Amino acid sequence: MAVDRTHLGAAPGAPLPPVARSAAELAAIVGEPNAWAGGPASGTVKASDDAPSAPRRAVVMTMGALHEGHLDLVREAVRRAGQVIVTIFVNPLQFGPAEDFDAYPRDLARDLAALAPFRVAAVYAPTVSDVYPDGDAQVRIDPGPMGRVFEGAIRPGHFAGALTVIAKLLARTRPDIALFGRKDAQQLALVQRMVKDLDLGVEIVPVPIRREADGLAMSSRNRYLSEKQRAQALALPHAIEAGKAAAQAGAGSVEVEAQARAALGPMEPGMSLDYMSVVDPESFVPLDAAAAGRALLIGALRVGSTRLIDNAELTLA
Repeated sequence: MAVDRTHLGAAPGAPLPPVARSAAELAAIVGEPNAWAGGPASGTVKASDDAPSAPRRAVVMTMGALHEGHLDLVREAVRRAGQVIVTIFVNPLQFGPAEDFDAYPRDLARDLAALAPFRVAAVYAPTVSDVYPDGDAQVRIDPGPMGRVFEGAIRPGHFAGALTVIAKLLARTRPDIALFGRKDAQQLALVQRMVKDLDLGVEIVPVPIRREADGLAMSSRNRYLSEKQRAQALALPHAIEAGKAAAQAGAGSVEVEAQARAALGPMEPGMSLDYMSVVDPESFVPLDAAAAGRALLIGALRVGSTRLIDNAELTLA
């Protein structure tokens, strides 16, 4: 299915993308996919004159409440692929008992309007009963040691639920490429490892973090912040930037982390730091003072009832 990509910007009066509420409806809209590991199909289109032939199908997985960070994923998907599927599904398996599954923002009409300017072949917005027809999945993907630290330690079971639904959505959409944001760095690393370890035959494309004008990483949960909490939340990107600057000045991992923590300043009432650490970007093992090369500074901050995460890629001298 060749897609007209004469522009990727807003199209006045653009029709809303078709919506599939079940796997059968999705197949009816987008047709049969390539073989799972078949790579780009014949007849694919070129994203631009200087780009190679694009794979036939790309998928962008979201939980809705779309913002510009999500749309960056869609833009990159449209640039790379001839057919783009966006999934919108709030996955109950990745929410803990005390987390915000019921309160998580849902507005499908708004999300479809946000996607209208783009060449999206279909929006797959399944029901819970479509994804889990027998109730909660009895067999889930074990994220291994990387899934039990940092976010995995704070949110037990989260990554097992996330990887399980990602694997199911890959099986249902059968893409050549799948795009994920770098803000959820630990999830991205786990998805890359899952695809490699299980021979899933799909290319994972990371997309840079999109930030608000004040530097806060875009997140659907930012809307939960009051004006005062929003000001407090800026401590996290400021700390990440301070750690990044320290690495650029030649600091090692221990000093980078110390500079980032110092930049946070004193925790005001209602604020608490879950973690701030310099880790290996592929294993999420914390790096010692002698480490050199690629690294990742990760942080998680609680402001009121909202958890915020952020990160920056580093090169340690």
